[in-house]
Amino acid sequence: MKILEVSRYKDNFANHQLPFVTEQGEALRMLGCEVEYFLVRGNYLAAVKELKIKIRTFQPDIVHAHYGLSAITAELQSLCPVVTTFHNGETLTWWVNLLSSLCSLRAKHVIYVAQHIRDLCYLKHPNYTILPCGVPLDLLPMTPFAEARKQLGWSNNKKYIMFGGAFSNLRKNYPLLRDALALLQRNDIEVVEMKGLSRAECTLRMCGCDLFALPTHSEGSPQALKEAMACNCPIVATDCADIAHLLGNLPGHYILRNPRKTKERWDGDVHSVQEMAALVEQGLAFGQRTEGRKRITELHLDNTQVAKQLMDIYRTIVK
Repeated sequence: MKILEVSRYKDNFANHQLPFVTEQGEALRMLGCEVEYFLVRGNYLAAVKELKIKIRTFQPDIVHAHYGLSAITAELQSLCPVVTTFHNGETLTWWVNLLSSLCSLRAKHVIYVAQHIRDLCYLKHPNYTILPCGVPLDLLPMTPFAEARKQLGWSNNKKYIMFGGAFSNLRKNYPLLRDALALLQRNDIEVVEMKGLSRAECTLRMCGCDLFALPTHSEGSPQALKEAMACNCPIVATDCADIAHLLGNLPGHYILRNPRKTKERWDGDVHSVQEMAALVEQGLAFGQRTEGRKRITELHLDNTQVAKQLMDIYRTIVK
């Protein structure tokens, strides 16, 4: 089966596309698919002509578009059936939501990486699957905790927290973690951000950190969290998106109450900083690794398992 993956051109990523798009394509390739990529540059409408040329040359069985705006390009051609994956950005503004959900109706099948994304869409495709992106367990080697810290040159007298994003990313909500740590008044804690790190560098730090923190305002189905789980990190995170489902009730996983009582977005109240501080304290005191990697496997979120589910969707459409 031939699959053409369509996504937005990204300057700041290897191969100019989001890692999970590449990794999903490679997992399909390992199952015997022939996979190629089409990156949308500039105007989404203008890219339709180039996409048609690519389709005529490659002759795919399925065009799989990632994100609603890229799907506009994919769904304005009628040469090949389209599968569209909504990752979350489609619902963050009203006009992108309207355009994305309207165009998605032309797709043969829509994948939402979490239920709340479908709930937020103005128009909902009748043929859909809730399917989070997987993580490549083969690219996330388990380095023993002590060995990882030794390789990193980290002090045994410090506690290291890995923050699930860049400090400057407002959506990831670093100020909540910063203010919680200020309440703890401890000088033995160091916070490490993911910005500028390669996959291997992130993985090593996840294996060696005492706690992974994701105090995010909103997510689709967070890849960084799943990768931290695959490294058996103790985790503290806000209760939004599918985070509570992913973490389950495993020891070493701590979830901050959501005052909004909705999965769509987390916003704190007057108690949130203090509650976050208490959870961070618990997480740092946990003192061992979790069974997060086992949980990822049980949820069928290894990339190979996700690719098999995608193949079932593709076969249904082609047939």
